[in-house]
Amino acid sequence: MRTLLGQFVRFAAVGGVGFIVDLGVFNLLRLTVLSPEELHEGPVIAKVISTTLAIACNWIGNRLWTFREHRGRRLVREGVEFGVVSVGGMLIGLLCLWVSHYVLGFTGLLADNISSNVIGLGLGMLFRFALYRLWVFAPHRGDRMPTAPAPAHRTEAGATAATGAAVSADVDHVAGRDHDPGAA
Repeated sequence: MRTLLGQFVRFAAVGGVGFIVDLGVFNLLRLTVLSPEELHEGPVIAKVISTTLAIACNWIGNRLWTFREHRGRRLVREGVEFGVVSVGGMLIGLLCLWVSHYVLGFTGLLADNISSNVIGLGLGMLFRFALYRLWVFAPHRGDRMPTAPAPAHRTEAGATAATGAAVSADVDHVAGRDHDPGAA
């Protein structure tokens, strides 16, 4: 439970940076070149652009910090999976904005921000966290990058026994000799 809470706190912090990017770019575009007065679909296009930039920021933060111990070796596959989940979260936010703006008729800047950046983002956040944790960065996947083990006792040569074991395991993995360290 403690690990889950720590992961969620890191996820929320990374998401906070993404939120600032998303909110800032959305409002900049919504108030200028993509205002509804200039382009009828402007708010939705602005949201797609701002969310795409936020997704890029979140990919970096979540891969390198939130889920660092569960990131995989297959960067492209993991990136595609992250993108799929992120687009799903973006669609949740877009649906909230679209319903509010075009179905319910709440067309003001505040209404657009509440529907997309409060309701949509909150629902999308829950969706993304669950799928990042259970699919993209799932601990049960076999292609995870090795994490550095806890330091052990020092040997006379100045290297730790744990580091030596980790290097040996990495060499075995690269050479295709994965084995159970408990088996002799």
